[in-house]
Amino acid sequence: MQSAGNYIPRRFFVARGRGLSRVSPISAFDMALNRAGIGQCNLVEVSSILPPNAIRVDNENVPAGAITFCVLSHSEGRGGEVVGAGIGWAFGQTEEGARYGIVTEVHGNLGEDAIKRELEKQLREMAEARGMKIDPPSFEIECMKVSKGFYGSVVVALVHLF
Repeated sequence: MQSAGNYIPRRFFVARGRGLSRVSPISAFDMALNRAGIGQCNLVEVSSILPPNAIRVDNENVPAGAITFCVLSHSEGRGGEVVGAGIGWAFGQTEEGARYGIVTEVHGNLGEDAIKRELEKQLREMAEARGMKIDPPSFEIECMKVSKGFYGSVVVALVHLF
């Protein structure tokens, strides 16, 4: 349900991709977005809450040029560096009975295990701050070692659908 000025997503999907470019970090980022299936979107980064009834769906084709709200994690690097990005999310219930989801992101020169540990820590802290007991979390992580002579980028996005 939408009220004046509020957009409440009913569904979401999680996309990920990686890109390499000899030209620039921006080109590598663009390639990662394209491989994630969201390169045709105008991305608007939002923060960390999922509505109570939002359901995860398979990646959808978002029309070219669409204003697309997402939680975005991305990392760029040069040849020889490891780059990683990840998103974690979990639904839960507060002590007062409110049920909704929380989302967090991590990025940097980190591998998959380090990203997952950080996502878990952040979700625990977010839940604690809200007095929330969360269900088992979900994670989506993309990492790579950038090839010599290239710029590299990895992207993970939780995309809201209305």
